[in-house]
Amino acid sequence: MKQIYLFLYYALLQYIPMHPMPGYKIGYYLRRFIVQKLLKQCGTDVIVKNRCYFGKGNRLTVGNRSQLGQNSRLTGTITIGDDCVMGPDVVMMATSHGYSDLHIPINRQTGYEKEISIGNDCWIGTRVVILPGVHIGNHCIIGANAVVTHSFPDNCIVGGVPAKILKTRQ
Repeated sequence: MKQIYLFLYYALLQYIPMHPMPGYKIGYYLRRFIVQKLLKQCGTDVIVKNRCYFGKGNRLTVGNRSQLGQNSRLTGTITIGDDCVMGPDVVMMATSHGYSDLHIPINRQTGYEKEISIGNDCWIGTRVVILPGVHIGNHCIIGANAVVTHSFPDNCIVGGVPAKILKTRQ
């Protein structure tokens, strides 16, 4: 049955218009209905914007009232807390290539995976890239186009390449 849900999502439902197009609420409902069947865990009132890619979804956990951004790409083991919003074109890659042996081409080396976790009440801006092993605390804001290479504690506003703390939320 999961194969049918995957087919429905990737062949049809990911293309249904989103807000402000007429009928967007139906699209949100249909995508949420299917995604709840695919994800490892999916909270209530989750919004999945169009063209969001998450593979088979069996390693993605999304909390209550969170959003998965338009055209986002989420691969590997990822946990997103409650009440998170995500801009378009966000990339979260919990997997990567191995590259330690110079005598073996990178495409033949064993890759690795390090879980990504996003706390509650976070805002991930447009085109943010989050790399393997990153943990973002609660109430954080990640500025647009940031490349997040390491973890950040609660209440941070971060941005830049590589991302660094710009200020803290009080």
